[in-house]
Amino acid sequence: MSDREEKRGMFGRLFGGKAEKPVPVAEVAAEVTEEAAVPAEAPMPTAAAVPHAEAAEPKKSWFERLRSGLSRSSSALGRSISDIVTKRKLDDDTLQDLEDVLIRADLGVETAMTVTEAVAAGRYDKEVSAEDVRAILAREVEKVLKPVAAPLVLDATKRPHVVLVVGVNGSGKTTTIGKLASKFRAEGRSVMLAAGDTFRAAAIEQLKIWAGRVGAPIVARETGADAAGLVYDAMEEAAAAGVDVLMIDTAGRLQNKAELMAELEKVVRVIRKHDDSAPHSVLLVLDATTGQNALNQVEVFGKTAGVTGLVMTKLDGTARGGILVAISKKFGLPVHFIGVGEGIDDLEPFDAGEFAEAIAGLAE
Repeated sequence: MSDREEKRGMFGRLFGGKAEKPVPVAEVAAEVTEEAAVPAEAPMPTAAAVPHAEAAEPKKSWFERLRSGLSRSSSALGRSISDIVTKRKLDDDTLQDLEDVLIRADLGVETAMTVTEAVAAGRYDKEVSAEDVRAILAREVEKVLKPVAAPLVLDATKRPHVVLVVGVNGSGKTTTIGKLASKFRAEGRSVMLAAGDTFRAAAIEQLKIWAGRVGAPIVARETGADAAGLVYDAMEEAAAAGVDVLMIDTAGRLQNKAELMAELEKVVRVIRKHDDSAPHSVLLVLDATTGQNALNQVEVFGKTAGVTGLVMTKLDGTARGGILVAISKKFGLPVHFIGVGEGIDDLEPFDAGEFAEAIAGLAE
């Protein structure tokens, strides 16, 4: 008997309902695509570029931006939940439908089952409101995410503290590096950047632009240069300059390309020739729009580069933001930052409670 069949039988035994054969849920596979080249001259949108923008529209709080960014995910979930529970008693079929909706939202099977059990407790064979279900969803999601919500801690005794940034093409690594460098500079730390994505001229130029914006020196070479050699030089220069943080960009590697992953391993070995404790932080940048594929990325990059923490971007571009919950449940890796837009302020430290409320569609 499958887990789903056992689960449905359990609903019947616990709450008096009749267990029926479950409806299989198709797994969703997301295709990882190459990152589109970003024109080097493309300017970052600023308030100055939009006359009277601040006067016309007050700056939103981070929670408001997060809730807006996750609106695709929360709206899709909210509509489905309302459709399921409105004017229906909470029986086995209703619970199964609810579980299927949560799985399709990429929350993961375990979380989906936990939520449906919590909804069923004390409510079986009764009507339940969509608001109650969303509140329970937020509570259970927060339970999963709270243990992994952790700030990125920079070790002041390491000069430099080496941050290696990895991920597939299109995940937003280079932009994330720029945004984090801006945050570190605002905290009074000295930062050096290394343009280790030597395969894409656009990535090199983009990181140079970020270096200029945040006032950070950068180690860069021509397109096609040896990435490991560049990283070796960056480690030497950062140590000589005594900077607080060295942030290293890497080429966007598809996790199923063995030769490219081997090159990433080489980069890690080169870093350790300078400092056997480095890289001190290995950040995997994940694109939320890739859905289930992100689970495989965490597993493969974890084995190859020793991922220490996650940054999830583009949560505003998908209805499948629940994948962060599934990843956290399976791997338990710290989630340091999430992004819900292109602006420099749209990448913020991860807060489990805020995320849970936003994805469940609850008000502030």
